[in-house]
Formats: sequence, C-alpha cells, structure tokens
Amino acid sequence: MADVFDVVIIGSGPAGYVAAIRAGQLGLKTAIVERDARLGGTCLHRGCIPTKALLWSAELYAHITHAAKFGIDLKEPKMNWAQALAHKQSVVNKGANGIDFLMKKNKVTVVKGTGRIAGRGKVEVTAADGKKQTLDTKNIVIATGSVVKSLPNVKIDDKRILSSDSILEIKEIPKSLIVLGAGAVGVEFASIFNHVGTQQVTIVEYMPHLLPIEDEDISKELEKQFRRRKIDFLLGARLEKVDVTDTGVRATVQVGNETKVLEAEYLLSAVGRAPVTEDIGLEKTNIKTERGFIKTNGFMQTTEPNVYAIGDVVPTPMLAHVGSAEGILAVEHIAGKKVEPINYDHTPSATYCYPEVASVGLTEKKARERGYDVKVGIAPFGAVTKSAISDESFGLVKFVADKKYDELLGVHLIGPHATELLAEACVGLKLETTTEEIARTMHAHPTLSEIMHEGAEAALGHPLHF
Repeated sequence: MADVFDVVIIGSGPAGYVAAIRAGQLGLKTAIVERDARLGGTCLHRGCIPTKALLWSAELYAHITHAAKFGIDLKEPKMNWAQALAHKQSVVNKGANGIDFLMKKNKVTVVKGTGRIAGRGKVEVTAADGKKQTLDTKNIVIATGSVVKSLPNVKIDDKRILSSDSILEIKEIPKSLIVLGAGAVGVEFASIFNHVGTQQVTIVEYMPHLLPIEDEDISKELEKQFRRRKIDFLLGARLEKVDVTDTGVRATVQVGNETKVLEAEYLLSAVGRAPVTEDIGLEKTNIKTERGFIKTNGFMQTTEPNVYAIGDVVPTPMLAHVGSAEGILAVEHIAGKKVEPINYDHTPSATYCYPEVASVGLTEKKARERGYDVKVGIAPFGAVTKSAISDESFGLVKFVADKKYDELLGVHLIGPHATELLAEACVGLKLETTTEEIARTMHAHPTLSEIMHEGAEAALGHPLHF
C-alpha cells in the first residue's frame, strides 16, 4: 500500500493546486497531474493573472496621460507594449514558481503528462514523449478545467480572429478591434485596448446589456462610462458572419431589423468557455456529462465512488475562487472532516475593466423572483471625498436587502477599486448581517470604503452625503 496515493488530482489550476495544498496539509499522500509545462492552469497562464497584469499597465498609462491634472508634468508618455507583455510574463513566471514551491512544501508529488481515469482507483498518465505510467489511488479528483469556445460561425484562427488566449500574445496594439461578447472577458479586453490607444473598439453583445449577469443598474452605469471613454457597443446584436479580409476582418451584425457591417484589424471571440471532460477516462466510470459538465452532490462527489469533480468541469460559476473553494471542500470531505456544501449565492464576482465592477449575493431582480419584499439603497461614489482625490467620482454601490428583517441579500459595485471593496459585503453575507449593522459600523475617513457605509444608510432611507 506504500505506493498507493490517498488522492490523485488531475489538473493544476486554482481548483487542483489548492486541493493539493489542503490535501498535503491534512497529511494525505497526494499526487497532482498536469499536462502543461508549468503548474497553474488557465487562470495563471492564459486567464486571470496575465489579463490583470495588462489591465494594470493599461490603467496606469491612462492615469499617467492625465498626470498634469495632479501637478505632475510628464513629456509625452508612450505605451511600450513589448515591455507590458514582458511584465505580464514575469508576473506569470513568479506565480508558477510559487506553486512549484507550495507543492514541495506540502509534499505533493507532481506528475507531468495527460491524466486519464483508467479504472477504479487508477489514473494513467501519458508524458509528452508518449511514455505511460499508472498511479494507484484511493480517491480521484477531476480538475481538468476549461478551454475557450466560440460560436459555430466564428472560426478562431489566432491570426485575425483571436481567442482570449491568443490575444494575450498580440505583438502590437491593434488600430481597431471588434469584441464579440460583453461578459467579464470581453469588457476587460475592450478596456485594455481602449486605454492603450486602439482607436476603435466595438463590443457586440447578444443580450440587452453589458455584463448581462450583473444587476441591471450596474450594467447601465458601465454602459454610461464606456460611452464616456468612447468604447462603442451594440446590444441585442447577433453576429451573422465574419470574414477575414486582406487587412483584417469584416463582421456582419443584425441589430433588430437593421444589418450593420463592422470592419477592424482583429476580432476577439469572448463568448465563454467549455469544460474539459472529453478524453479523460469518464467512459471507465458511470459518470455521465450534461452539456460537457459533470454533476456532483454538495460535497463535490460524482456518481462514481471515490471520484470527485471541482472547478470549471462542474456546472457552477467558472471562477478561480469557486474552484479553489470546491477543491478545499472535496479534499476535506475525503479526509473525513466535517464540511458544509458551498452556498453559491455568496459567490463574489469581480470584473477588472475600468471602472471595476464587483458584486456578491442576489441582484434586485433575482431577489424579487425569489419572493423577497425588497428594499434598495443606491449611493454614488461622488458622495465619498476620497474618490475626488484621484478624480474618480463616478460609479455607485447598490444594496439589496429584505424589508422584513433588514437582512442583506446582495451588494453591487461599480467604481474605483470596486473589486477590493467587495470583501466587506462577502463577510456580511456570510454572517447574515443587516444593513443597519453595516450603517452602525464606523468606516475610516477618508477612504473609498465609506461607499459601503453610504450604501447601507441609503438602504435605511437616510444617506448622509448626497
């Protein structure tokens, strides 16, 4: 039994590697299997981290171009895109090195290659050179993640029609760009290239709003700010076809009864991701997929004994922090710890366009659909003096609460550092707080966090600074 692992994890993204860390901490003999050259998965190498590095460079450049307003005279600042890409890669490399260290620290065996379930308690790993080995294990955790997907009529060629993977390596700033999809990925890349000098950025979105899963008031405010930044967007729009031309792309878009033809150097397809569940050995189990996803119970167990699934392969929000939480839950369940299922209503959402968007809990619409007697408090960032210091007095916070008990149901933000300000609301929902408890909590002045106090006061009907 010495050669038998307690758990083998297939995939080393934020779900897999966090699961491996917790397994090691709990004293489980653990192996993690990864087919990429480095650990970290999509989030570290092709998603969350590299995009945020470019967003930081883009936002910093945008602020610098207006530095004279703050008393700083700079002569003709220029965007060095090659250096921005180099910075992005250095951040990624540092993260990958950190994961390598954490695997060693927690005594996790790292096996490089493509992992597949080969039968009960067996994972076959095929290395890049074709050599195979079989790992024996008491438990298997599937954490194979997701890949970019596109519409049937949009063929990604990574030359003119790009995915969120390939656009990260684009060598020059496009003169013009069409972004297909106005979810987090789409609006983030639109924000990046608008800031760094792309002359024409146009978003094409099938739904009636940008960031359609967010509260409608937040989406409308983002649309207002994107208009101010001269980022164009077509809402309620259906892409009919896209043709590659000698100089770029030509997209035919149907908006209501009107047909529009858009031309640009590049088109970015940002319409979502698909789970990686093919060719991972599910045929050796009784696991059936639905639209490619693996169903689990509240403890991340699949229908196959001793096989768990976490992260993007399960039909829960495709977010790194969700995968990490699921990984911890699965491994602690394997270890026999007392655990509780995840409350996905409390999943925080963070979008790093400018201005940032962040939310947790129920939107006003969802709260009403669930039968709550809803009250709402909206406060503008302009009510907070700290926002004026950086000339960022735009955006708002929206509190959604239950009238009967004053219980906080959701908080939605758009504005400066919204993604950092959200943490207070996450704790509040976990602790089942009320808006009055937040209003009675002193917030330091001057800080941007005062927006949370103003939002709570607004929900109670007596805002202080507007």
